[in-house]
Parts: sequence; structure tokens; C-alpha cells
Amino acid sequence: MKKDALITIADREAVLLAPYAMHSIDSRGRHHDEPSHPYRSPYQRDRDRITHCAAFRRLSRKTQVFTGERGDYHRTRLTHTLEVASIARTMARALRLNEDLVEALALAHDIGHPPFGHAGEEVLDRLLAGQGGFNHNQQALRIFEQLESRYPNFPGLNLTCEVLDGQRYRGDKRNGAPLLEVQVVDLADSIAYDAHDADDALEMGLLTHDDLNRNRLWSAATQRVSDRFGRLDEATLRRAVVHELIDHAVSETLARVSVVLDERAPTDADEARQMGRLIMPPDELRKQQAELEQFLFERVYRHPLIVTHREQMSAALRTCFMLFVADPQRLPARYAVIAESDGIPRAVGDYLASLTDGGLVDLHAGQLG
Repeated sequence: MKKDALITIADREAVLLAPYAMHSIDSRGRHHDEPSHPYRSPYQRDRDRITHCAAFRRLSRKTQVFTGERGDYHRTRLTHTLEVASIARTMARALRLNEDLVEALALAHDIGHPPFGHAGEEVLDRLLAGQGGFNHNQQALRIFEQLESRYPNFPGLNLTCEVLDGQRYRGDKRNGAPLLEVQVVDLADSIAYDAHDADDALEMGLLTHDDLNRNRLWSAATQRVSDRFGRLDEATLRRAVVHELIDHAVSETLARVSVVLDERAPTDADEARQMGRLIMPPDELRKQQAELEQFLFERVYRHPLIVTHREQMSAALRTCFMLFVADPQRLPARYAVIAESDGIPRAVGDYLASLTDGGLVDLHAGQLG
């Protein structure tokens, strides 16, 4: 990276960012050398490359928790991603971290999910057990480094080392200590799905407000909303509680982290990274979040309606996988090329993982027709 081309960006970041933030001028660059952009930081370019790639667009038709059969209010993998990016960027600005890097990491974090979310991931992981398994974080790296084809002079998106390393860490927590920007995205992801999965479950009638009020985190948020606004109708109350859950989690975490950073006083991004996980909620809040997540697992993610649909879609994915492995000539041409280098099962996994929920349903119907 040429520092003279980044001088304006470097000066701006020197004023706005904390010393422990990841500054663009300190980036380790990209695998394939490219000239610096005159007015966009490397992480702005990463963000733009991610939002313009095909895999990102397909997230709009991929399951978060609930499928389109349950209505159109619920989050998709794309809307969840955008909500994570919003929360993460807010936290990054408050902590004076690199917002552009945080946004790129947030937009990238779920891009490797196959159709039907974790159900699809579990099926592909079992089917590819002999080839290293399947993990949506690792699949995102394949997308970024190999599967996307948008540039004439290199495969993939040629993202910065910092974005790729952040995704690599998400795929395997043994991959060293993460930057603070990576830690922010991890926490924003948790905050988002705690609040929004509960919201979606209420909208769909899988839970009631009384059910959730048995949980300390939800009941405390409900009480704060009632103290502030008085009696509200159920729909307005639900929205207000969801907002309160997010605001409370972010505010409490920022208060704790600000104290920790003042006390530890890391002098640069690498020193902060070596200090381990610093971006964490207070202990009591973390316990209450864990209780809510366990409640959602038992009452929502394992709800009979959800489980039945997961089983149906898992069976469809298995059937398609076996058909394509047995007859790889069915594969689209670009995946046939991957089969030559990485093997037929991996190429089939790449192809099926790229599909949307509707794309898999249509493929399954067509293959059996």
C-alpha cells in the first residue's frame, strides 16, 4: 500500500480514531497487489466489494430462522446482516474504532450461509465430513478468495488481510486473538439475534409476551419501557421492548469497555488484540443474555413447526447433493471446473450452498420431476 496515496485518509483517521483502532495505513494489504484508491480507504473498498457481489444479494432470500412460509415480517439473512452492521457501526463510532472495517466485517459475516440457515449448514457438514466438513464462516472465505468472479485480474474479491483474518477467526476461534473491530461485530451479532429472533417469534405467534417475561432480560426491558411510556398496546410495546433490549445491551457494554480500555490503555491495534477479548458486556448482562438465548433455543429454534420444516428442507438438500455427486454432469460449468481441482463433493457443496431457499426448492422439484 502506498502511504502517499493514503495521506488524506491517514490524517483523517489519526484525528478520529483511537490509537488502538485498526488504521488503514497499517493494513497488511491484499494478496494481489492493487494501487491505493485516491479517496476510499481499503476497508471502504472491501465494504463496496462485498455489497456488490452476488453472494451478498442472495442473502435476501436465505433463511435467518424463519422461512417465507411463515409470512414476510421476519428477518432474512440479509436484513439480519444489515441490522448487525448498524449496531456494530454505532459501537465502533462510540469506541473510536475503524467504522469502515467494522462495517465490512459485519456485511461479510454471514455471507457463507447455505439455504435454510443452520439446518442447511448441518446437512452439508455431515455430507462433506470426508472433505473437511462445511462451516459457513469458512465458506465465506471460499467465496471471497475463489468463488466470486468479478474482476479480470484475480479470483475472488481480493479483500484486505484484516477482513479475511476476521472471517477466519469467526470460523475457528483458535486462529489467534482478533482485532477489536472483529470483537465488536461478534457482539453486535449476538445482540441483534437475541432481540430480533424474539421479535419475529412474537409476530408469528410462536411466543407470547408473557412467555418472554419469564426471562429476566426481557422482563427488565419491559419494565423500563412501561416506566417511561406507561401502558402501551401489545404491538407498540413489543417494538419498544426490542429497541430497549438493543439500546440497553449496547449502552451497558460501551460503559464497561470504555473503562477497560482506559485502564489497559493499548497503544495500537496489535497491542489491543494481544490483550484478548475486551469487547464484552458486564457479567450480569452476559448471564441474562445467555438465559434468553437458551430460552429461544428451547421454545423457538426447537419449536415443532420450525423443526418439521427444517427436516423437510434438510431432506431436500441431501437428495440434491447425492444426485449431483452421482451425476456431476448436472453441475453448472463453473462448478464443474471446481470439481476438477477440489473434487466433486466440494464442488457440489459450493453449488448448493450458493442457492437461495427458493432456488433449492425449485432445484429439488426439478430433479425429481
